[in-house]
Amino acid sequence: MQKQKNELQPVQQLIPADAQEKIMDQLYQFMELEHLYESAIREVKTKLEILDSEFKTKYDHNPIHHLEDRVKSPQSILEKLNRKGLPFSCDTAKRELNDIGGVRVVCNYIDDIYTVADLLTSQDDVKLIKRKDYIKNPKPNGYRSLHLVIETPVYLSEKKELVHVEVQIRTIAMNFWATLEHDLKYKTDSVVSAELAEQLKNCAETIADTDKQMQDIYKALHSID
Repeated sequence: MQKQKNELQPVQQLIPADAQEKIMDQLYQFMELEHLYESAIREVKTKLEILDSEFKTKYDHNPIHHLEDRVKSPQSILEKLNRKGLPFSCDTAKRELNDIGGVRVVCNYIDDIYTVADLLTSQDDVKLIKRKDYIKNPKPNGYRSLHLVIETPVYLSEKKELVHVEVQIRTIAMNFWATLEHDLKYKTDSVVSAELAEQLKNCAETIADTDKQMQDIYKALHSID
């Protein structure tokens, strides 16, 4: 409880004085919200781990290199609600924010990305809410990844909750690029940042070509078998 209180203190100044008491009374609800999304992430990761292990058994190939996950803190949720001009409530957060809980799936090859996405979204208890393909349609800065928002059930002691989880699927090389690009966002020197951004964009093209070549080499090797 104390941890969540500490997280909410920095954003108290964002909350109108007449609403602070009500918001702080919702602290326990935000704790429950955090637990709910942590549970949803576990559900999604379990599904992905099962698919990956099945592929290893059937095809001697792991499409997934590794998984990463994160849940937005109550502070981050409140800050985003404030930026969007939305009411400070858990119900609003669940309804309006699709990225409270996220799973990043880092794959070995481009084909693996689409295989994993198709298998995950074809499961009976998974509903596809949104899909954005930044691999086929990269962002202007060169960013590539497949983004999904899925809805998955979480079974609690007294009820079932349908929870939205953001799933980002990319190759190892795409992930490496995105990590460096993320660091660039925090640079204050606009001249240096612009130069590096252009270099990064060129790197994104090179990485995309390399990903395709590695995929072709992998296919060629396995066609020999």
